[in-house]
Amino acid sequence: MSDDFVRLVSQANPASRQKYQPANSGYPPASSPNTGQALDPFFDDEDEPDSAFGRSPAMASKESGLPLARSAAPLAGHSQLSIPQTIQPDQWSFDDDQPGAKPFQGSASFPGPSSATRTHARKPSRSFAKSLKSLKWPWQKKEQVLTGTRDVALNNPDANANFCNNYVSTSKYNVATFVPKFLFEQFSKYANLFFLFTALIQQIPDVSPTNRYTTIAPLSVVLLASAFKETQEDLKRHQSDSELNSRLAKVLQSDGTFADKKWKDIMVGDVIRMESDDFIPADVLLIASSEPEGFCYIETSNLDGETNLKIKQASPQTSSLTAPHLVTQLHGTLRSEHPNNSLYTYEGTIDLVTAGGVPKQIPLGPDQLLLRGAQIRNTPWAYGLVVFTGHETKLMRNATAAPIKRTSVERQVNVHIIFLFLFLLALSLGSTIGSSIRTWFFSGQQWYLLESSTISGRAKGFIEDILTFIILYNNLIPISLIVTMEVVKFQQAQLINSDLDMYYAKTDTPALCRTSSLVEELGQIEYVFSDKTGTLTCNEMEFRFCSIGGVAYADVVDESHRGDGDDDKEAWRSFADLRAMVSGGANPFVDVGTSVDPQVAVANEFLTLLAVCHTVIPEIHEGKMRYQASSPDEAALVSGAELLGYQFHTRKPKSVFVNIHGQAQEFEILNVCEFNSTRKRMSTVVRCSDGKIKLFCKGADTVILERLSEGQPFTEKTLIHLEDYATDGFRTLCIAYRDIPEAEYKQWVTIYDQAAATINGRGDALDKAAELIERDMFLLGATAIEDKLQDGVPDTIHTLQMAGIKVWVLTGDRQETAINIGMSCRLISESMNMVIVNEETAHETEAFLSKRLNAIKSQRNSEGDQEDLALIIDGKSLAFALEKDISKIFLELAILCKAVICCRVSPLQKALVVKLVKKNQKAILLAIGDGANDVSMIQAAHVGVGISGVEGLQAARAADVAISQFRFLKKLLLVHGSWSYTRLSKLLLYSFYKNIVLYMTQFWFSFFNNFSGQIAYESWTLSLYNVVFTVLPPLVIGVFDQFVSARILDRYPQLYMLGQRNAFFTRTQFWLWVGNALFHSVITFGFSIILFWGDLKQATGYDSGHWFWGTMLYLAVLLTVLGKAALISDLWTKYTVAAIPGSFIFTMAFLPLYALVAPAIGFSTEYANIVPRLWSDFVFYFVLLLVPILCLTRDFVWKYYKRTYLPETYHIAQEIQKYNIPDYRPRQEQFQKAIKKVRAVQRMRRNRGFAFSQTENASRQDQARLIRAYDTTKTGARPSGY
Repeated sequence: MSDDFVRLVSQANPASRQKYQPANSGYPPASSPNTGQALDPFFDDEDEPDSAFGRSPAMASKESGLPLARSAAPLAGHSQLSIPQTIQPDQWSFDDDQPGAKPFQGSASFPGPSSATRTHARKPSRSFAKSLKSLKWPWQKKEQVLTGTRDVALNNPDANANFCNNYVSTSKYNVATFVPKFLFEQFSKYANLFFLFTALIQQIPDVSPTNRYTTIAPLSVVLLASAFKETQEDLKRHQSDSELNSRLAKVLQSDGTFADKKWKDIMVGDVIRMESDDFIPADVLLIASSEPEGFCYIETSNLDGETNLKIKQASPQTSSLTAPHLVTQLHGTLRSEHPNNSLYTYEGTIDLVTAGGVPKQIPLGPDQLLLRGAQIRNTPWAYGLVVFTGHETKLMRNATAAPIKRTSVERQVNVHIIFLFLFLLALSLGSTIGSSIRTWFFSGQQWYLLESSTISGRAKGFIEDILTFIILYNNLIPISLIVTMEVVKFQQAQLINSDLDMYYAKTDTPALCRTSSLVEELGQIEYVFSDKTGTLTCNEMEFRFCSIGGVAYADVVDESHRGDGDDDKEAWRSFADLRAMVSGGANPFVDVGTSVDPQVAVANEFLTLLAVCHTVIPEIHEGKMRYQASSPDEAALVSGAELLGYQFHTRKPKSVFVNIHGQAQEFEILNVCEFNSTRKRMSTVVRCSDGKIKLFCKGADTVILERLSEGQPFTEKTLIHLEDYATDGFRTLCIAYRDIPEAEYKQWVTIYDQAAATINGRGDALDKAAELIERDMFLLGATAIEDKLQDGVPDTIHTLQMAGIKVWVLTGDRQETAINIGMSCRLISESMNMVIVNEETAHETEAFLSKRLNAIKSQRNSEGDQEDLALIIDGKSLAFALEKDISKIFLELAILCKAVICCRVSPLQKALVVKLVKKNQKAILLAIGDGANDVSMIQAAHVGVGISGVEGLQAARAADVAISQFRFLKKLLLVHGSWSYTRLSKLLLYSFYKNIVLYMTQFWFSFFNNFSGQIAYESWTLSLYNVVFTVLPPLVIGVFDQFVSARILDRYPQLYMLGQRNAFFTRTQFWLWVGNALFHSVITFGFSIILFWGDLKQATGYDSGHWFWGTMLYLAVLLTVLGKAALISDLWTKYTVAAIPGSFIFTMAFLPLYALVAPAIGFSTEYANIVPRLWSDFVFYFVLLLVPILCLTRDFVWKYYKRTYLPETYHIAQEIQKYNIPDYRPRQEQFQKAIKKVRAVQRMRRNRGFAFSQTENASRQDQARLIRAYDTTKTGARPSGY
C-alpha cells in the first residue's frame, strides 16, 4: 500500500474530521481559502466552532480517469456545505423543545453508527440480550472515531463478518426502548406529571379526603389509550421496514451461481446482480454491466428528486468481467473510505492479486458508486460489489431519527397548567394557613375537637393539611383534559381521512393523517417548504406546441386560438394537420396550383432536426420503442417527432437511423457540440443521405437569435409564439439549421479536433470552435414543452400566499428549470423583482447578500413601498449562506421576500434551511415532499406532509400527513387546519373554565367549614362531573364546531391569519376565561349561601341540610357551565343538542336514580332520603332557573356588544355566511387577470425558460462519448451476465 494512497484516503475518510471536497472538477468547484466557518448543525451562536469545521485543501481525487470519470452522474444539489463527518445526521435533534433529549444512539433494530471495534453477528436475527448490549445508553461514552481505511476482502465472506448487516429500521420504538421513550414523552406533559404526583400522595393514609384510586385509575386509562395509539402508529412503520428488508436480491455464490437473498441478509463484500428497474439494495461499486464499456444508467429521484437518468461507468479494468466465473476468480482487498454522509464523493482502491501473483491496483471514484435508493434503468443487468450496508449506507446517513414533535398549543397548555398548579398551591396554602389559625388561636373555643397541642404534631398537621387541600382542589386542572384532547385530535384526523374533497380517485388514495397529535398546527402554518419534482410537477414532460415557419401548431388547439376571422391573429393548427401536411398529403392551407410548398420543406427540416439532433438512445421494450435520455426534455422532443411521423429507431457509433413516413434514412453524425449552461444550446453536424452536410442546432432563444443570418422570414412570428408559450409557463427552445459547404467543414473539423485534443482549457477551446460553425443559421421555428404541473398547483400557491403563508421551494433541479416552474405555478408573479444569488465564494456571497439587504431596507424605509421580491439561490451559494456568520443575513433577506427558491440543493441542505428558519423564527413550519430526499426536511419541520406520488412512499411514510396531490394542501390547511385550531382552543379554554367554576365553589366553602377540608359535594358525584356529566360538550365542540364554513374559509383565505396570530388561545384569552370562571363561581356560591343563610327550612319543618344545599349548588353550577357551552357554540348539530341540553337532561334523570339506589346498597350514604326532599322543593327549581341566568347575562351582553361595536374579521365573515351576502370580487379578478397577462408578456420577453436538464461538463464531452459507445443494432450480442 503506497503512502500517498494512505494519506489520500485518510483525508477523505470521515474520521479525519476534515471537510470533504467533491472529487470532480465540475460543480461544485473547489472552495476558495476565505470561505469562513462552516455551519454548525445546531446553529448555536454561543458556541465556538469546533476544529472539525475547518477547511482543508482540496483533495486530489484518485479517480479512474475513465471517459466518464470525475463528473459523470453528479447528483443534483452538489453541496460545498462543510459538515464534519463525525456528526451524522441520524444523531441530530430537529426538535428545539426537548430539554435533556439525547440523540438516538441505536436499538435492537437500529444498530447505530458502527465503530471499528464493534463486531456484528453475521446472522440478522439477534437475541434480546444481544439487542440490549447493542443499545447505546445516554451515559455511555462518545463513539470511537474511525481512522484508517475499511478493508473488504473479495470473495471471502468470513473475513467480512464483522461489518453490520443490511437491516434497516425507521421505526420510533422497539421492544427495549418503548417503555422508557413512551413514559418520557407522556410525562413531559405537565398535566400527567401533576396527576401522577396527586395519585402518589393519595396513597398516604389519613390524608386524602377522597378515595385513593380516584386519580390513579383515570390516569392509567389515559396512558393505556395513548400507548395503544403510539403502538398502532409504530407498527405501521415496522411493517413497511419488514417489507423493505424482505425484498430479494441476486447474490453471487462461491460456485458461480446466483441465489436469491433477502435485502437484510446482504453483507459487505457480496457481489450482487441488479437488473433493469431494480432498486439498489446497498451502496455498491459497479464492476461490470451489459452495456458497452461498462456503462450503467441509474435514476436517483429518491436521492435528489431528479428523474433524468445519470450515467455511471465501471472501471475499464473490471468492465470485462461479464460472467460469474470471472468475478469469482477475483482475489484481493478493497480499501475504502469509512461510511459517511457525502452523496457526491467516494475514494477507494481494489488491490488485486493476479494469477501470476503480481499485485495490481484499480482506483475507484464516485463514477463507480451506485447508492442505495437509486434505481437501475435501461440497463439489462449490472454486477456490484457491496461496500456499505444498512445504516452505514449514504442514504441512511442522510436520514434523521424520527423526532418527537410537540405542538405550540401543547406547550402553551403546559404553561397554563403550571399557572394553575401555582394557583392551586396558593389556594392550598391559603386554606392550610386558615386551618392553622383555627388550630393555634381558636382551639380553646373549639374544645370539642381533638387537636394536637405539640409543635411537632402541629407541624405534621400543617403538612397533612397542605396535601389534603391539594387533593381537594386537584381537579382545578381537569384530569379528562388530556384524554379529551387525544380523542378530539383523533376524530379530527378521521375527518381529514374521510374528506372526499381530498380523495384522489385516479390512484384510489385518500388523505391519511398519520400523526393526529399535530392537527391544530395545520391551522397555524406560516412557512411552507416544498419540493418541486413530483410535488408541484407530475414528473412528466409533454411536447405540447411548436411554431414552424411562422405557423403555430398544438396537440389540442384552444378555443381562443382557432381564429374566427374577428381579429388579425392567425389561427393555430393541430398536430394532425402538421402530420397530414408532411406525410405528402395536400396542404389544405395553400392555394391549389402552387408548385412547391415552402411550408412543407421547413416542417420536414424541423422534424428531421428533432429526430436527429439529440443524445437519446432508443430501446425496444415489450414491442414498443422506448427512449432513454439524460434529459427528459430531449426524450419528449424525440417522442414528439415520432408522433408526427419521424421515428428515430437506431443509433450506431457514427450514425442514426430515422423512419420518415415508413422510409428509413441514415444520418451520419460527424460532430456534436454539447449543451452546457454557458452555451445554452446544442448542435450536431450531420451528413444527410444525399451527401449534404448540415448543422442542426437547438437552444434558448437569446443565443439562437444572435446567430441567425440576415433577412429571416419567420423571426417576428416565431417570437410572438414564443411569448405565448413562455407566458403560460412552457419550456421553450428555438430550432435552427444551416447548410455547410464541404470545404468549410474540412477547414472547421481540423480546428474542432485540435480543441478536442487540448488538455488544459478543453471546454473553452471546444466552445470557441463551436462558435465558428454556429453562425448564419436559418430559423425554422420553436418548441414548447410542458413540465406538467399537478392540477390546481398555481391556484393553491396563490391562495396560500393570500392566507399569509410564505412558500419556499427547495429543489435538486437546475436554476432555469426551477425559475420556469416558479413562474408557471404563480409562486413568482410578473410583478415581483427577482434577487438571484450565484456566487463562487463565501466572501462574495456575504457581500452580495449584505448589499441587496441594505438596498431593500433603505428603499422600504424611504418609500415605505412594499415591493414583492423573489429570492433565487443555487446550492453552491446556499452552502456559503448557511454558514454561521452569513446565515442571519441570508435569513433576514429571505424573510423580506414573498417567495424563495433554492436550486441544486442536497437532502441535508433542505433540512438545514428548515432548521435555520425554525431556530430563528417563532413560526410554525410545514414541509411537503414526495421522495426519500425530502424525508430529512419533512422530519425537521413542525409538520411534515408527504405526497404519495410516483417516487414511492418514502416521504408519505415519514410524514405526519399523507396526501396524493399538492392542491389538497389548500383544504388541509385553510379548512381542516383552521377548524382544528379554533376547535381545540375552545375545548381547552372551556375545559379549564368548567373545572375552575366548580372547584372554586369548594374553596369559597372552606371559609364556612372552618378550613377543615370538608367537601361540599358527594364524593362520587364530584368524580362523575368530569367523566360523565360534562364530558360531551367539549368533545362535541372539539369535533363538530365550525366558526365559519369551508366555503367562506376558501373564499376568504385571509381568515387563516387568525391561527397564525394564535388569536384564539393567547395568555390573555386564558386569564379572561379564568376571570369569568371566578365570577361565575362567586355568583353561584354567593347566591346559594344568601338563600341558605342559617339553613333553609323546608315546608315539612325540617332543616334542608348540607347535602341538600350541596347537590342543589352542584346542579346550578352544571347548568351554568352547560349554558356557557351553548353560548360559545357556533354550529348547532344533532350532536350539539345531544351533548349540551342532553347532558343536563341525563343528569336530572340519572342523579335521583343514583341517589335512590346507591344508599340502599351501602354506597354514597349521604344521599339517603334526599330525592323526595330535593326534587319536590320549589326553591331547588328557582335556584336552577335564576342562578345560570344571573351568571350568563353578563356573558350574553358582552358577546352582543363585541359583535356589534368591536367586531373581529371572523364575526363579519359569519354575518356574510348567515345572510348569504354575494361577493362582487370575481369581476375585479377578471380585470386583474387581463393586466397580469400584459405584465407577464413584458417580463417573459426578458426572461424565458428553456428546456435542457442534462448532466453537463464542458471539458469532458460526456454525451458525445456516450452516444459513440452505443450500437443498438447489436443488442443481441450483449453478454447475458450468467
